[in-house]
Amino acid sequence: MGPAALGRLRPLLPAAPRPGRAPPPSRAAHTAGAGAPRPRRDLYEVLGVPSTATAAQIKTAYYEQSFRYHPDRNAGSAAAAARFAAVSEAYRVLGSAALRRKYDRGLLSAAELRDAPRPSGRAPAAAAPPPPRAPAARPGPGPTPFDFDAFYRAHYGEQLQREQILRARREQLRLQREENAAQGRLRALSDFSIGLFFFLGVALIYGLK
Repeated sequence: MGPAALGRLRPLLPAAPRPGRAPPPSRAAHTAGAGAPRPRRDLYEVLGVPSTATAAQIKTAYYEQSFRYHPDRNAGSAAAAARFAAVSEAYRVLGSAALRRKYDRGLLSAAELRDAPRPSGRAPAAAAPPPPRAPAARPGPGPTPFDFDAFYRAHYGEQLQREQILRARREQLRLQREENAAQGRLRALSDFSIGLFFFLGVALIYGLK
């Protein structure tokens, strides 16, 4: 850490006790003894978060402000550069759980602040989206199924034709026989009717005599 950064944060650190004198009571102990609520810390004000903020809220506030006041986005702005430095130094303390506890208790030393890791000032890169899935290849046309009907007609076409002709002839003969049988029954019925009428006529004639 440079002398300028230490100079900006030295007013926020507790003064070292002088030899021969008892160290002054911490601000937290003095406030607790008075029974009043503890005032907001200066580093919390730099980040714009309450002293009860969670680690995630502190990190989010730091990334938002560091992105807003980054020198690359505010070229030539001294105010933005100073704001970016103050935000970075505040996050060096509040971003570490151990340093934050010491800061809240007023026990943070300049050496510990100097050895604290410096934040990157950039939000972590978002995970790269998964590569688009290649479309599944459509299956090509399958082999044409074997046409057994065409094969049968090509090799047995003449036989089929002969069988069809014979079947048609048999059907024609069957119909003709049925027709002849029907005509024979009709002729026999007609002959029987004529014979019956003749017999009745003869019987009637002899009955009248």
